[in-house]
Amino acid sequence: MNGDSGDSTEQPLRRTAAIVVNPAKVSVKLLRAAVAREEALAGWASSTWFETSASDDGRSAAEDAVRSGPDLIVVAGGDGTLRAAAEALTGSGIPLGLVPSGTGNLFARELSLPLNDLTASIATAFRGADRPVDAGHALLERADGRESEHAFLVMAGIGLDAHMAGHTNERLKKRIGWLAYSDPIARSIFSNRQFDLSYRLDDRPEVATRAHTVIVGNSGMLTGGLLLLPGAVIDDGLLDAVIFRPGRGSGWTNIGYRLAFNRMLHRTRFGRLVASLTPKPRAIRWAQASQMRVRFSEAQEIQLDGDTHGPVSAASLTVRHHGLIVRVPRRALRSGAAS
Repeated sequence: MNGDSGDSTEQPLRRTAAIVVNPAKVSVKLLRAAVAREEALAGWASSTWFETSASDDGRSAAEDAVRSGPDLIVVAGGDGTLRAAAEALTGSGIPLGLVPSGTGNLFARELSLPLNDLTASIATAFRGADRPVDAGHALLERADGRESEHAFLVMAGIGLDAHMAGHTNERLKKRIGWLAYSDPIARSIFSNRQFDLSYRLDDRPEVATRAHTVIVGNSGMLTGGLLLLPGAVIDDGLLDAVIFRPGRGSGWTNIGYRLAFNRMLHRTRFGRLVASLTPKPRAIRWAQASQMRVRFSEAQEIQLDGDTHGPVSAASLTVRHHGLIVRVPRRALRSGAAS
């Protein structure tokens, strides 16, 4: 008798998702309910769950999720959880869904992802469209020669930007959001502390300068609609940088003017005409490259996507073109293609 008698039709394997969640940022109960609804609607198998902990910022949980071989990985947490998870996800080819939480969410904003809407975020993760985007990579060198590697998705900053990340009152930031940065910004501007550095863009000659702030980004928009890096595009294979060099005169006035009007100067036809006729201010300079190397005469504090990483003596920042695949709303993908 043939052992294959009866119904030999093989049931297709159902797709599975892996959920990486920071329970300090997201309600796990509500998240599980939203995921269960999408699993039922799409006919997916039950998801596997990986929680971050006090000893894991998200990288270990994301590494475990990648090893489970899912069809989708959902990361639920703040910018820090996402940045840490990206270190494990970059280059994996597994689509990434986001449930953003916290005050910044600059990466989610750049991709027009739902904010403060857990149900919509999970629906986008399971039913959205795949968009390849770039991932930043930072090789940091300490004064004692130690090196460490990290991912970043939005911006790396030295000077004012790192000072904001390391010295903003967390309780105040949770209550009033990005306005909490006003105090460290004001103190940094009034002190006007500057430092010496040398930088190199790709294979171009090294340049020595003195600066107050250096920011390298994969995305140019800050919270509040402030356009910091006008040429930054999240999937163009390039990093953009800005250097603040206010000097001792009216430099901060020129910097403030350019930042206040950047959106108009770069996003409208009239603005681009005005910009072409206006002399470039010495106090603020922009640059673009696929690799940026910077070295400091004295160690400087650095931040990656809002997380401070302490003082470094040098940093090499590169971009991994289309290193991540992110699930975005289908309407956002269509509008991006149209533009």
